[in-house]
Amino acid sequence: MGSNGSTPSIEVVAFDGDDTLWHSESHFVDAHQRFCALLAPYVDDPARIDDQVIATERQNLDLYGYGSKAFTLSLIETAIMLTEGRVTADEISAILELGKRLLDHPVELLDGVEEVVDEMAASGRRLIIVTKGDLFHQEAKVAGSGLADRFERVEIVSEKDVTTYRRVMDAVGVEPSRFFMVGNSVKSDVLPVVELGGHAAHLPYTFTWEFEHVPDADAARQGFHELASIHELPALVESLSSSPGRARHAGRHT
Repeated sequence: MGSNGSTPSIEVVAFDGDDTLWHSESHFVDAHQRFCALLAPYVDDPARIDDQVIATERQNLDLYGYGSKAFTLSLIETAIMLTEGRVTADEISAILELGKRLLDHPVELLDGVEEVVDEMAASGRRLIIVTKGDLFHQEAKVAGSGLADRFERVEIVSEKDVTTYRRVMDAVGVEPSRFFMVGNSVKSDVLPVVELGGHAAHLPYTFTWEFEHVPDADAARQGFHELASIHELPALVESLSSSPGRARHAGRHT
């Protein structure tokens, strides 16, 4: 309930999972660096490895989707390509171990997440998770986070676009104007929600996956909130609930 006892204008607050609630991309960065070290004897220019990994992931995205398993398969394919088939069985095994470490890594909540999620749950608003990636791995992350009981619904999706968010809003029975999404990706967590007429906030993470970048000019043309810390979220949601209009902005100083 809102502070005046009425139903809050923001009824559903949706959280991204990876790099919003818990660390993820930093583990991929570490795995990528280890992969580059593994291929160093075969490739003189490290930039070639970076470029080929990105190209292979992009080529395989429609087939493999997102997540650690897709990443591992793309690393193996990249290794075969860049070494012209000379990569050894032991080296392939080492790449597989990188993937297994990603899958087995304990869930590490970001600073302030548990406190803020508890505060948002206590406000009477409905909380959900909308995250994309491998179904099995994402389910394991939610379970391992210790936060599952705070959320009434967990949506693990193959893509985050307008169609997906419209389906999610319909599933939870909320109008876009009463829906708020927070996540680390402008492309996946912000722009589709804004396009539907919902509220969204960008909460940057240390690393951003190549495929989640959007041109600054495109982002600037859209209305959304920029958070410096997840601790700012409760006050922002409360201000939107008490404001008669939609106070959206792009950037902290506008």
